[in-house]
Amino acid sequence: MAVEYRCCEASFFIHIGIIVLLVLFAGLMSGLTLGLMSLSLVDLEVLAKSGTPQDRKHAAKILPVVKKQHLLLCTLLICNAASMEALPIFLDSLVTAWGAILISVTLILLFGEIIPQSVCSRYGLAIGAAVAPVVRVLVWICFPVAYPISKLLDLLLGDGHEALFRRAELKTLVTLHGNEAGKGGELTHDETTIIAGALELSEKKVRDAMTPLSKTFAIDINAKLDRKLMQEILDKGHSRVPVYYEEKTNIIGLILVKNLLSIHPDDEIPVKNVTIRKIPRVPGDMPLYDILNEFQKGHSHMAVVIKQSNLIQQTSNNVDGVDLRLDIDSQKTNEGSMKTTNPIRRWKSYPDSQNTYRSSSRGKKWSRDAEASVLQIHDAPLPKLNEDEEAIGIITMEDVIEELLQEEIYDETDVQEDQ
Repeated sequence: MAVEYRCCEASFFIHIGIIVLLVLFAGLMSGLTLGLMSLSLVDLEVLAKSGTPQDRKHAAKILPVVKKQHLLLCTLLICNAASMEALPIFLDSLVTAWGAILISVTLILLFGEIIPQSVCSRYGLAIGAAVAPVVRVLVWICFPVAYPISKLLDLLLGDGHEALFRRAELKTLVTLHGNEAGKGGELTHDETTIIAGALELSEKKVRDAMTPLSKTFAIDINAKLDRKLMQEILDKGHSRVPVYYEEKTNIIGLILVKNLLSIHPDDEIPVKNVTIRKIPRVPGDMPLYDILNEFQKGHSHMAVVIKQSNLIQQTSNNVDGVDLRLDIDSQKTNEGSMKTTNPIRRWKSYPDSQNTYRSSSRGKKWSRDAEASVLQIHDAPLPKLNEDEEAIGIITMEDVIEELLQEEIYDETDVQEDQ
């Protein structure tokens, strides 16, 4: 009688232990389903590369496990379902049928769903990294059943779940991370403004940042550098001044103000006798990123914006050691003037024979022949453009940087004028 009682008591405690293990196992599977599946591969890659040292370790352990998300999901759900289905079997031997149902529902709901998912939703990364070896073993155990189901899900739903943000969503996300949003973000106002400006730059065109020709200071190539003109150039405070021929809409080049330091105003030297540099011509619908890439090459930090819009630019396909120059087809008219038939017909790649590409600690720079960018007008007639190729504005690197910063850049002359 005592032996039978002891056997029943031992069987009772064994059943209780199994029930506790089943509830804990079901809770773990339920919590991991929420904790691991809520972490996208993009989130884990970001944490693995730029998170805190602890988050990097956890993300590195979890990444191999969640790489096949459908296989992991099937494994966790199969294990969770098996433990919940086995629980009433062991409870039925201890209590009545209705008691087994009531207790199993209560245990599963409280300790198998609510508490585990609440904990794993907050500490899913740490818990997932701790039980990653156990999950690997479960994947192999459930592989014969979970693998066919996961492959079917891959075929029906696709195997890519990388939740990359769109440009507008990323801009909003950056704004929410600013300290001005009041959500604990670390980004300052200037940082969020610059990031937002960089994201918007691809949507803006040259016409959005250019200075209209009516507000542009330019000088006639036939003018003389007398005291009045020199003083006017000095008062404007620009480092580069566009040069036009006959009409202001026909801008043919630019002069660097620093090159005028050696000229005496009393000599009244004609503008065409000083060094006039070539100036690129770009359409108004050219993306700002493309013009910024051209400015970075150092050929010119100023460009003329023309009316023509049906032009093709391919400025982003340049490679190291190749210089992109403007391919201009020109022909002489009967009057002896040079007429440009298509001033920016295409961007064409030429082997870099004169330009040498080199890198330094501060980035990539061009070392080129200075004479290649000088406008030769002594022995050649001046160009006269068609009506649809006339200038409508000027754009400089400073204009593009202002669009990037989304703020005006004031130099010393601007400050003096404002005062």
